[in-house]
Amino acid sequence: MRRRTKAKLSSVQIIALGFFIMILTGTALLTLPWATRVPGGASWSDALFTATSASCVTGLVMQDTGTYWSTFGQMVILCLIQIGGLGFMTIATLFLLLLRRRMGLREREVMVSSVSYGQLGGLAPFVRRIFLGTLLAEGLGAALLSIRFVGDFGWGRGIYYGVWHAVSAFCNAGFDLMGGHSGEFSSFTAYAGDPLVSLTLCALILVGGAGFLVWDDLLRCGWRWRRYRLQTKVVLFVNFVLVVGGTVLFLLLERGNLGAGKPLSRQVLESIFDAVTPRTAGFNTTDTASLSAGSTLLTMILMVIGGGPGSTAGGVKVTTVAVLFVHTVAGIRREQSANAFGRSIGDGALKQATSVLFTNVSLALAGTIAISLIQSLPLTDILFETFSAIGTAGMSTGVTRSLLPLSQAVVIFLMYCGRVGSISFAVALLEKKALPPVTLPQEDLVIG
Repeated sequence: MRRRTKAKLSSVQIIALGFFIMILTGTALLTLPWATRVPGGASWSDALFTATSASCVTGLVMQDTGTYWSTFGQMVILCLIQIGGLGFMTIATLFLLLLRRRMGLREREVMVSSVSYGQLGGLAPFVRRIFLGTLLAEGLGAALLSIRFVGDFGWGRGIYYGVWHAVSAFCNAGFDLMGGHSGEFSSFTAYAGDPLVSLTLCALILVGGAGFLVWDDLLRCGWRWRRYRLQTKVVLFVNFVLVVGGTVLFLLLERGNLGAGKPLSRQVLESIFDAVTPRTAGFNTTDTASLSAGSTLLTMILMVIGGGPGSTAGGVKVTTVAVLFVHTVAGIRREQSANAFGRSIGDGALKQATSVLFTNVSLALAGTIAISLIQSLPLTDILFETFSAIGTAGMSTGVTRSLLPLSQAVVIFLMYCGRVGSISFAVALLEKKALPPVTLPQEDLVIG
């Protein structure tokens, strides 16, 4: 008699399931009566939307975080943000290390998939560096933000706000508590001209969105550029281009709109923030709904790109865009290989990058069509919302609160796919244990 083999979940399926369980747990906690400031507690739909947005570090909200949720509710959201940002497997591995338990091969495989680490060995020191680096970045950010917030709100609330927003910024979550002081859904518009708050938030967003492997490389190699991995060089270079280029473009696009009549220093500061926050933090110091058409398009492009792989940021990742760009240039020049920083980038990376970009854009467009069928909203606003959800950016023109339950379900699905990874989500559902050993005949196809 043949023994029945037990079905074994793949690493990707475990990660997808873990996020799903975390979302359900967060939803249950947020529906408790003491999680809100209003009598009766939150509705199931509001709790599910908020738990998904926090777990997937997105930032889209149905209710203002600072005025609607109680301190308990805010702490639940913050825990979901921290776990979702670092990845629940990173947190689980850290607990195993604290309990002095050895990680098995299976746990190592899942951890490697969770943080995009390239090898099974050396995971324990790597996780420790992630944890210590997170504490250092969030602690320093909290201290800097508290300098301003303590003066504005007093010691207790000021420190609480400093810590809360440092975690939210580092995890690229985009949740804020400023609604009770600057008006609901106002984000950091009251601090648009404050360099300390704006630049601290920008620094946290960029550090969190760079990726754990980049941190590891910087710690290992210091300032010796030539010794960095190709991934580190690509992430740092593309981030620099996007921040500088985005700042210049926002400055030019908004000079006659939101920047009209403001000092140049204020315009530059706001433009820097506008260039950084779509990648994928969700804060804003200017009114997103009032951006010019060009700035709205630029914001959507930045939301699609996102941050670095294995980071707290979402999007298709800067490495995906870099691979597509390098291969496109090589194709135009009819070169035999696509090269960057003295290294060749193979066709395998091109296939993966193409799949990631196509799947993310397709999901966003499919979500746009679905919401358009469900309710009548301006097309630009729906596009902005769906690209924000799939990129886990959390920025909105204000239509989030107008979404009907079915439209909310579409956005929830996109946020989940955006965090788990659209390709990973497809693999989790469709993954086969073995491929048939058959290769179909090849035939050329005319392209372009």
